Amino acid sequence: MWSSEPDWVDRELFIDPCDAETIDIGCGPGRLVGALAARRIFAMGIDVSKEAVRQTRDRGALALLRDVYATIPGEGRWSFALLADGNLGIGGDPVRLLARVGDVLVPGGQVIAEVADRGAGLVHERRRLRVDGRLSVPFDWAVVGLDAIAGVAAAAGMRVVSTQTAGGRHTATMVRTLP
Repeated sequence: MWSSEPDWVDRELFIDPCDAETIDIGCGPGRLVGALAARRIFAMGIDVSKEAVRQTRDRGALALLRDVYATIPGEGRWSFALLADGNLGIGGDPVRLLARVGDVLVPGGQVIAEVADRGAGLVHERRRLRVDGRLSVPFDWAVVGLDAIAGVAAAAGMRVVSTQTAGGRHTATMVRTLP
């Protein structure tokens, strides 16, 4: 799934809702960015992995080697921000991540974040990835369930405007609350 072409679930949850400038945070190999670009939506992926950025560019899509907490081109001008494939867990602090993502959006812009099923709550953990038989260094990660996303969003200055489920996957769409 992660490196394949987008399936109907990817399209329904992440691609079809985006009709303006979209940033994919933790874009991986660029399946979503590539599909958006093919629809002539200005889209850019960012990832901390050189290989992910290379694969995204190989799909003909725009990608930068960038940490979400670094300066991002077009800050404050993105209409949509995607956190697919559990990327709401990046850094282990979803409140901090959502607050940061809010900074890159236009007023009224939307974050579409994949969340875990109801009952998952909010879990902070350390993970390691196995790639080609080798384990990565441990890194902080979080899992946010449908039952916890409203509280996490509120703590980040956002509000959940809708949730959606397709093919066993779930998303929450959020907007920044006005100060």
